[in-house]
Amino acid sequence: MTFDPRNILVIDFGQLGDVVMSLPALHAIRERFPHARITVAAGKPAAEVVEMAGCVTSVIAVDRVSLRDGFQPLSIFRVFQLVKDVRRRQFDFVIDLHSFSETNVLGFLSRAPQRLFSRRPGRSLDFLANFRPPPPIEEDNRTRHQVDRYLDVLRPLGISDAPREPRLATRPEDDRNVDLLLRKAKADIGAPLVGMFPGAGHESRRWPLERFAQLAETLDRSDGVRTIVFAGPEEREMISEIRSAFPSSAVVLDRLTIRQLAAAQARLSVFVSNDTGPLHVAAAAGTPVVLLLDRRAPETYVPVNQPKHVIYNATVPEISVAEVYEATRALLAAGRTATLFAS
Repeated sequence: MTFDPRNILVIDFGQLGDVVMSLPALHAIRERFPHARITVAAGKPAAEVVEMAGCVTSVIAVDRVSLRDGFQPLSIFRVFQLVKDVRRRQFDFVIDLHSFSETNVLGFLSRAPQRLFSRRPGRSLDFLANFRPPPPIEEDNRTRHQVDRYLDVLRPLGISDAPREPRLATRPEDDRNVDLLLRKAKADIGAPLVGMFPGAGHESRRWPLERFAQLAETLDRSDGVRTIVFAGPEEREMISEIRSAFPSSAVVLDRLTIRQLAAAQARLSVFVSNDTGPLHVAAAAGTPVVLLLDRRAPETYVPVNQPKHVIYNATVPEISVAEVYEATRALLAAGRTATLFAS
């Protein structure tokens, strides 16, 4: 194939976990076009994940929430500013991996002469694309993994058999900052560190907070494990409850950037979590994960990275502490020992 664009825009407007699962596609684009300038438009905070991937030239961080839910006149103004910015960059090729109707319109308004969009029935306006041949129509999300659906978009470019595991590398400055936090909390005394994320985007996907606290207590008492509890902006209202429920030895980290989150997770022996974006960040950072899932949740969103242990039940709250404890201990026994980075 002689197609050789030099200034590529990749639109990657999924949520945090989706963008982590798009990383193999971003790396495949870089491998296919090694000399091109590649810019990725992504929502906040997923833009940090794209930057950490190390395979793109620049990132346009877009506040998707304010565009969608903000004061309408201001949102319209921001959309026009975004289109103006994209046009100014004079892209010659646009790839829309996630393909919402609004991102397809952005790709069309970019004025890029070649446009390759994911084809999502009922979700996308892929008739605005013009690259030939088009990619296959996206399969049902219960039959094909999200990682592979992103890679499928790239088939017309001759990309096949690309590595499937998302990988994230941390920066030395973030490693040092996290180590300082752990030392300040006296979590640097050699005990294994197990991370827990009790939040979730929807209440039905949350394992009860008291079960997380019971797990932390059992690991502390029986295995000499130190628990690191993570919380994002959506979990801020839970902080006081978390501090009162968990053992006093637990460390609560609730104001980390995504880069710092990945650096902290890279220090862990195991990360236990509901189905959340931070779970995917942990897996991509190389940390063994225990994922708690409703049986109705499609396996096509489970991280492809190993090692992992996925626990299903009819509903997430029905998962027992004993099940999660045994899964966590099994991964601890596998021998991954977290140590602090050298100062």
